[in-house]
Amino acid sequence: MPYLLGLDVSTTGSKALVIDDKGAVIASHTTPHPSSQPYPLWSEQNPVDWWSGMVASIRVVLGKIGDASAIQAIGLTGQMHGLVCLDQANGVLRPAILWNDQRTQAECDEITEIIGAQRVIQLTGNRILTGFTVPKIVWVKNHEPQIYARIAHILLPKDYIRFKLSGDYAADLADGSGMVLLDVANRRYSDTMLDALEIPRAWLPKLHEGPEVTGVVSQQAAQETGLKAGTPIVGGGGDQAAQATGVGAVQPGIVALTVGTSGVVFAPLASYAYEPDGRLHAFCHSVPGQWHFMGVML
Repeated sequence: MPYLLGLDVSTTGSKALVIDDKGAVIASHTTPHPSSQPYPLWSEQNPVDWWSGMVASIRVVLGKIGDASAIQAIGLTGQMHGLVCLDQANGVLRPAILWNDQRTQAECDEITEIIGAQRVIQLTGNRILTGFTVPKIVWVKNHEPQIYARIAHILLPKDYIRFKLSGDYAADLADGSGMVLLDVANRRYSDTMLDALEIPRAWLPKLHEGPEVTGVVSQQAAQETGLKAGTPIVGGGGDQAAQATGVGAVQPGIVALTVGTSGVVFAPLASYAYEPDGRLHAFCHSVPGQWHFMGVML
């Protein structure tokens, strides 16, 4: 029987889930991973822990189904906005700075002053907030210049797992929207944002729609995980877009409410719109050609 494998790099653990073609859960497993709060307002995790945990979870669910070749495709989701910095040799340069890290208010103010509050919203559909990715990048530039100078690649949390599985530097548009470096209306990077902040485009992952194949499981990853080499991997989505898709919030008029580590109201949009004061997030949906508003309480 054909199965699909979902992988989730959550705030608390590395999760693997196998479903059949009707959506029934066949097997699941979560391997917890630790967090660190070395200073007030900081929240970090080691991407190496995500990978080791995901390898363990994948091996457990494959053991339950008994046949890795039954996995027809792999989808990725996970905590959004986290900053993973890799060097030229693909080594992790520092612990990932997470979505719930609050150290970057000065960088938010700096970016807003450089570009302008209204201009940022017009360009990206969003305000610059401490949870998002771009102020974390600027924080590393300001406070850890020796690390910033060695950056070759920037990834989001789930996309580090994608890289370890396939060797591809890729992200989906829904998760990528939370970097606040995208022209969300046109589903691409904003050259204006990148140029204003002097962030090299070459550092950033290639953007894909949620169902688009981004790569396949490599021979090395197959040996580590037990997956079949060549298994397709799709773009997926950040946790909110993925779970909204899962519960059917894929068209206007269907709203998803999530209460977990954060509280989220998710409303699909058939065409792009943004809230002029930035009180709502305006992101690409993981459904191609759609967008969504999102209200969040941490």
